[in-house]
Amino acid sequence: MQFLQKIFKSPSFWPLLIVLVAAILAGRTLIFEKGYFTMHDDLQMMRQLEMEKCFNDGQIPCRWVPDMGYGYGFPLFNFYPPMPYFVGEVFRILQFSFADTAKLTFALSFILSGITMYFLAKEFFGKWGGVISSIFYIWAPYHSVDVYVRGAMNEAWAFIWFPLILWTSYRLIQKRKNVAKWIIGLALSWTGLLLSHNLMVMIFTPVFAIWCLMFWLKAKDWKKFFNILSSGIIAAGLAAFFTLPAVLEQKYIHVDTLTQGYYEYIAHYATIGQLLISRFWGFGPSIWGPNDGMPFQVGHVHWILSLFILLIVGYLLLKKAKNKPDSTSLYVILFSITFAWFAAFMAHQDSTFIWQRIHFLAFVQFPWRFLSLAILGFSLASGSVAVLLSKKISVVVGSLLVILLVSLNWNYFLPLGGKMGPLTDAQKFSGAAWDLQRTAGIFDYLPETAKQNPKNPPLTVAEVTDGQGTVTGGAQGTDWAKFNTSLTTDSIVRVNLFQFPVWKITLDGNSIKSYIPESEVYGRMYLNIPKGQHYVYLHLTNTPLRSFSNNLSLASWVILLTYPLWKRKLFNGKLAL
Repeated sequence: MQFLQKIFKSPSFWPLLIVLVAAILAGRTLIFEKGYFTMHDDLQMMRQLEMEKCFNDGQIPCRWVPDMGYGYGFPLFNFYPPMPYFVGEVFRILQFSFADTAKLTFALSFILSGITMYFLAKEFFGKWGGVISSIFYIWAPYHSVDVYVRGAMNEAWAFIWFPLILWTSYRLIQKRKNVAKWIIGLALSWTGLLLSHNLMVMIFTPVFAIWCLMFWLKAKDWKKFFNILSSGIIAAGLAAFFTLPAVLEQKYIHVDTLTQGYYEYIAHYATIGQLLISRFWGFGPSIWGPNDGMPFQVGHVHWILSLFILLIVGYLLLKKAKNKPDSTSLYVILFSITFAWFAAFMAHQDSTFIWQRIHFLAFVQFPWRFLSLAILGFSLASGSVAVLLSKKISVVVGSLLVILLVSLNWNYFLPLGGKMGPLTDAQKFSGAAWDLQRTAGIFDYLPETAKQNPKNPPLTVAEVTDGQGTVTGGAQGTDWAKFNTSLTTDSIVRVNLFQFPVWKITLDGNSIKSYIPESEVYGRMYLNIPKGQHYVYLHLTNTPLRSFSNNLSLASWVILLTYPLWKRKLFNGKLAL
């Protein structure tokens, strides 16, 4: 009872309750309706299934999955951020279906992003400003595009970490007490983003750097710089199991397919009309030219309000009004609006000269992805009406703005057709739907040993291609396979798995090597096996880099989780030095 009383008495209880209601309304069909919905990246249930198989098989962290790559195995989670699927496993443990797990994980991204934005905006604009910014953040049109149109689970989860990183870094720079708390908070925030979306890390980092520089120059304290650096080191260690292989092992996959053809950024700019004027809403693809099937709205209320905010700020500064916000709030307002408009500019073709000079931006693939930063900046700035206007006026204006925003965007936050379609796990994981998911995304991380993607799924784990004999007892898990051979001649056996570093193969307990003949176009492994009866076992082991990354992350998490214990011992003088 005392715990509940503390919650109800918390100054942020009622504001957060409003934010929670706003988030639930945005995800209403995800939470309350049965069935599933159509999306561009229709692999959320499949990825969750593969993550669960890894957990059940003891492959932790999960890197190689057995069913994708058309059943030839796939290094999915060696390169694809796993955070949302870790969270999804919690829903699975609670016995939710895969369909409901995917929907609830999407809905949770609405809720958590609203909460983190509340605490960021509250820091500068008070509780009412925090509520306004949160609702603007949740109900931004592009936020719905990520969930209901694209089904971009990882990008939707990146929205959670942007405000949290900005808030914890500001606190770390400003506070002189509980510094360790904010170092750890910032480290965990960055870990969340690193494990959620690689590309969002790349485009958000400059915003974070300028944000920190702005407040660090104001504080003029070198210790603050080293505190930020300490958080970065901790985050790098915590996320190393994923980030280091994801970056440094790209030589093992066809990365060229990520920036060619459909994925060339030059084909995916948004027009000014699409960004600022159009009210078009659709569920089709992004294509060359202005006739895209999906919307790229910044949000009418968002960008128009930002202009009014700039006018009010200019008026207060020119009039030298006594009731103008403090300098910190003004910095935040101007900075957030500036980077929001710059992010919108990056989605437009006039920014091509920047894309051409910063070559790694090509991996962003779609310039309109910068809308994620645009809505971050515009939403944060929207909360400033709580401090730019008098208290009574700000309550009225803020309420009207929220009502207008939700009213205009209400029908955007619905799946195709306005409701969920009937679908069960069994239907999704069988027949044509199963085959489609096994092949979808095969070019994303196709091992470089494969000259082309397979056209048919394997019928068996292994088969004799040259010689006489049979293969029996074939079985495979997430990162292993086994079979027996009964050969009447020395034979060549093909294993229907992609070659990838490092498959350890044993023949009757003795290590043997695989090879790929020149004629093999799918990158499958071949074994020379002598006549007789033999037992073959394959296990995907770690490269030295993966082993180092795993150990670094394990050590980092152990140190972090035991920090309260050894800190107390050190403080009490009981830790032997």
